[in-house]
Amino acid sequence: MTARTHPRPHPAPRGGGPGIRLPWWALALPTLAFVTLLTLVLNPSEAHAAAGEPAIAHLVERAQQLMGR
Repeated sequence: MTARTHPRPHPAPRGGGPGIRLPWWALALPTLAFVTLLTLVLNPSEAHAAAGEPAIAHLVERAQQLMGR
């Protein structure tokens, strides 16, 4: 038994422009992230590091030691 296909209610757009519209936040969120990171790069005194040595650095150092053997 074959399944019936439903025709499109509107014809597909033909090369006249983009067929998909993005919501406002699809452009706003990456722009906000870019501006935030750019601000941190230009003014690193605003970025506060955690006190002490981070656990990730410990883990990477340990992995390097094990690979060096």
